[in-house]
Amino acid sequence: MKIYHGVEDFIRLNNAVVTSGTFDGVHLGHSKILSRLREIASKTNGETVVITYWPHPRLVLHPEDTTLKLLNTFEEKAELLKAQGINHLVRIPFTKEFSQLTSAEFITQILVDTIGTKTLVIGHDHHFGKNREGSFEQLKQNGPKYGFDVEEIPRQDVDHVGVSSTKIRMALEGGDIATASHFLGHYYTITGRVVMGDKLGRILGFPTANIEIDTSYKLIPADGIYAVTIEYGHRRFKGMLYIGNRPTVNGIKRNIEVNIFDFDKDIYGDSLTISFHHLIRSDIKFNDLEELKRQLHLDKQEALRMLAD
Repeated sequence: MKIYHGVEDFIRLNNAVVTSGTFDGVHLGHSKILSRLREIASKTNGETVVITYWPHPRLVLHPEDTTLKLLNTFEEKAELLKAQGINHLVRIPFTKEFSQLTSAEFITQILVDTIGTKTLVIGHDHHFGKNREGSFEQLKQNGPKYGFDVEEIPRQDVDHVGVSSTKIRMALEGGDIATASHFLGHYYTITGRVVMGDKLGRILGFPTANIEIDTSYKLIPADGIYAVTIEYGHRRFKGMLYIGNRPTVNGIKRNIEVNIFDFDKDIYGDSLTISFHHLIRSDIKFNDLEELKRQLHLDKQEALRMLAD
């Protein structure tokens, strides 16, 4: 997959099969659109193109709103789209100036003149352009004029519940990993750098790697203990991850710490990618460290059981 950090470097295609959107999470609803994109490209000998926007439009248009948490960094999104077999990923830097582009200007300047769109596939209720004025109806009316076909994917339901990035965020914020994984079609992941901690885990017999997430907008699931897998150095390990402020020792700062099973290596400064499989339990304040230690042994047994599949 070729990645373009702007439209300037894109060389216009003869037969571009295109979709556009934020694609946060690259979830099952998105997969329906991407699957149709590949299907059309295969039948017409075309090339698939995904246009996405970064930063997320809400982060630019409403910088005062710090409540929005995203399922993906751009790098994570790109990896998921690559796994979907997309040929071209065009990242359009989203600015306030770009937000003033009318829907007609977006069609002519981006879709037609820059990309060379022959087929446009969009999701249910997709809007674009200044004030989100562009719609499927407008595209359908103007498609023949600009020389491209347009197809709308109807709203996709999973178990009779509409898939959306918002619902996945809500599930993760509630610790409902099963629902999030079901809607995503893959495990939720975080990537972070290992930083120095106070070594409490080592004292308890469960040494942990303290994870620092570089991006403030990345969604961190609810506090608790999770059964996880960890990617490090092209290898995958089992482990359990803690999110919380460590109430047993009267902690204040929210920590992310992972105990990697059967692993003993100095990895300070290195990057880990962690996949959430199951929630083991919520965060609890224990009476003392010995009680916490006994619980951690039980947590490890439960994590191994959950990860045995």
